[in-house]
Amino acid sequence: MNALTPAAGISLPGAPHLAYANGRLTLEACDLSELTARFGSPLFVYSKASMLDALGAYQRGFQGRRARICYAVKANPSLAVLQVFAQAGCGFDIVSGGELARVLAAGAQPAHIIFSGVGKTRAEMTAALSAGIGCFNVESESELDVLSDCAKALGVRAPVSIRVNPNVDAKTHPYISTGLRDNKFGVAHERTVAAYRHAASLPDLHVVGIDCHIGSQITQSTPYLDAMDRVLDLVAEVEAQGITLEHIDFGGGLGINYQGDSPPAADALWAELLQRIDKRGHADKLLMIEPGRSLVGNAGVCITEVLYLKHGEHKNFCVVDAAMNDLPRPAMYEAFHQIVPLRLGQPTASAQTYDVVGPVCESGDWLGRERSLLVAPGDHLAVLSAGAYCMSMASNYNTRGKAAEVLVDGSSARLIRSRETAQDCFRLEQLL
Repeated sequence: MNALTPAAGISLPGAPHLAYANGRLTLEACDLSELTARFGSPLFVYSKASMLDALGAYQRGFQGRRARICYAVKANPSLAVLQVFAQAGCGFDIVSGGELARVLAAGAQPAHIIFSGVGKTRAEMTAALSAGIGCFNVESESELDVLSDCAKALGVRAPVSIRVNPNVDAKTHPYISTGLRDNKFGVAHERTVAAYRHAASLPDLHVVGIDCHIGSQITQSTPYLDAMDRVLDLVAEVEAQGITLEHIDFGGGLGINYQGDSPPAADALWAELLQRIDKRGHADKLLMIEPGRSLVGNAGVCITEVLYLKHGEHKNFCVVDAAMNDLPRPAMYEAFHQIVPLRLGQPTASAQTYDVVGPVCESGDWLGRERSLLVAPGDHLAVLSAGAYCMSMASNYNTRGKAAEVLVDGSSARLIRSRETAQDCFRLEQLL
């Protein structure tokens, strides 16, 4: 049960720049009730200051080092969010041709784009080569051959690193674990040196680095340290073959606080990792990382209206206007998000326990189970830690238009995505 009764003026755990002021929930200096009245619900609201604070921890961790922070676009691909990170000096980690188009539209420097993913098409490779991206993180030996063909057709050399699957358990949900032998990602640790030899033999490829990414929502340092040791072993083996590696990319995956989680701070984690890098003699190499969730997850909230309260013999339901198409994480991963009211109720009133559910016609359409809430129809709730893997995975299931998005910066709030209409959902379809 989530018996959460925050007091006025107390910041909420895991949600920087989010606090109650005079009983009203605010993000930075913006009253979320006022934003809801202005923009409607469901509504995603993001804090620019929270994003830049999270980025600052990585920047402090790399101070004085040759490093490039490439934001993982899949976490939240909204153009204005990408623009915030582009203006802050970030590169981008993309996994599709669509994400390539997005980051270029947001002002990314092509040379600071890395292209990951197990299923890049020839069309996507050609578009990325034509744009002049910095590196392809190649995930299979057969991909090397296809990329070489595409580069040859354009008369260019494709910069490549090979994504290593180090068979390290990230201690996270199996759906977001990517570094085990049974996962689809990367080249097996045992095949890596052979893959590098093959890449170096292809004249239309230019080997520039090595890459590793073991999963997402990682809350311990140990998996990173284990993966780093394995990657640094491979760096030595690859360079012993006469193949120079200019950069080492350690991926992303650092978790956030959803429910009392305590992941290491980014700067503290990298202090540990840098010690190992220096000890192994690689202080001169460019270091690259691909954080996503840790930059945006706790920067966002989803506001939803209470539609109905259903009281049953065994369970009560709080039916809201946000649903699994807006916030897929609970339905997909049984993920936990804190759910709090936009306005605090009277302290003498009694809360009740509800499952918070949406209007989609699926029993899996729930946002939170067994939550202690003091609510009535027409009230509004905030689903916290909703900045990552919510709008990026949102759908139009049940012909529900995607929610609006707002970015706050101090006391200003700007609409960065308009709410979709039913007509938007089917505008590309044709009647017979």
